[in-house]
Amino acid sequence: MLNGIGGRTIAEARQRLSFTEYQQWRAFRHKRGSLHQGMRIERATAMLAALYANAHSKGGGYTYYDFMPHQDEPEIDLDQAIASW
Repeated sequence: MLNGIGGRTIAEARQRLSFTEYQQWRAFRHKRGSLHQGMRIERATAMLAALYANAHSKGGGYTYYDFMPHQDEPEIDLDQAIASW
C-alpha cells in the first residue's frame, strides 16, 4: 500500500511514517480511491463507458466493473455489507 510513496520502500516508510500519518493516508485512500494514476484513469473511462452502454442498450445494467479489466468486482456491495453487520 505504501510502496513508492515518497520514493521509499515499505520498510523505510514504516520507520519514518507515524501511525497518525498512516491513518490520514488510509482515510484519504478510502475517500478518494487508489493513488495509482493508471487505475484512476481506467476507472473514470469505465464509468463513462458504462454510462454510454446503459444509455444505448435495451438491457442496460452495466456497471463500471464490466469495463475495468484490471479490477475485480467486489463480492458484495456496500449496502449488503452494512446489512450483514
